[in-house]
Amino acid sequence: MGSSAALRELQRDLEAKANDLNKLQKGKHRKESPDQKEVYHTTRRERARPQGELDLLNEDANVYKLIGPVLVKQDLAEANANVRKRIDYISAELYVCCCLDALVGLISVNSLKVYAFSALIRFNWKRLDATLQDLEDKQNSKKDTVSTYSPNCFELATPGSKLS
Repeated sequence: MGSSAALRELQRDLEAKANDLNKLQKGKHRKESPDQKEVYHTTRRERARPQGELDLLNEDANVYKLIGPVLVKQDLAEANANVRKRIDYISAELYVCCCLDALVGLISVNSLKVYAFSALIRFNWKRLDATLQDLEDKQNSKKDTVSTYSPNCFELATPGSKLS
């Protein structure tokens, strides 16, 4: 029957959408915590302050770096490069966190769409199943009605014969 093939196709679609929903919901839990994002913001602010101070220094100024308990003299250009590189790294990590937040938002929206679509498929599945059941019932009742007639009730009238 064509309708049972349509039902199987709808069932496959429903299962595919349910699998997509499960995958989306599993991916949603991989979101970084909001605390991590705040840590990156704070660290970037902390690194921006020394950068501003280094920018104010003259070329011939002495810059020292604390390594353990010892202050080691460092070139100003090297200090600037190190601080900028650190700020760039932290900014990149913060960008990744923001992108992940946006991605999780999209996943949430898409999972709601998939859930709504699967609910619509379930609703249509029930309607289609009920319609198919009604059609099968009507077809079975027609078979029962046709089988109650005797073959003699459909005699052909020939010229000169009388119908009873």
